[in-house]
Amino acid sequence: MTRLILFNKPHGVICQFTPEAGHKSLKDFIPLPNFYPAGRLDADSEGLVLLTNDGKLQHEISDPYHKLPKTYWVQVEGVPDESALEEMRRGVMLKGYKTLPAQSRLMEEPDQLWPRIPAIRFRKNVATSWIELVLTEGKNRQVRHMTASVSLPTLRLIRSAIGVYTLKGIAPGEWRVFD
Repeated sequence: MTRLILFNKPHGVICQFTPEAGHKSLKDFIPLPNFYPAGRLDADSEGLVLLTNDGKLQHEISDPYHKLPKTYWVQVEGVPDESALEEMRRGVMLKGYKTLPAQSRLMEEPDQLWPRIPAIRFRKNVATSWIELVLTEGKNRQVRHMTASVSLPTLRLIRSAIGVYTLKGIAPGEWRVFD
């Protein structure tokens, strides 16, 4: 029977079951055998990771061909103006390739936000703000590179949704089976 797990990955956890020195892994949170992540988040990022026991479904979720939208809440250093948001909407040049257009908007701090451990660095004289980005591709550290390209360094990155699947009701480190 095909099953899908929605996991709210905390900061510092790697998206694999094999432990690595200095990091917790999926094995520390999900005790079920034969589940594999459909895509990844780097250790510095938080939020939704989907896992499944079905290889075909895993491929459909993670394959860029299917262009499943991924929604990110991004806390950045600085406050974006409309031109920075528009640049990300058009796609930005990163290391020799242009990203696909992204949905990009300024947002309020998410209501259901949890404290990050360890806390992000704050500089008293530098404002921070939140951006919602929706991507249909997933290059390595793409969100961080995109915000940096418009002079808005990423401080905190949370994936809040993949397609119709969301973090709603799932605390960091918790998971649930999607029926």
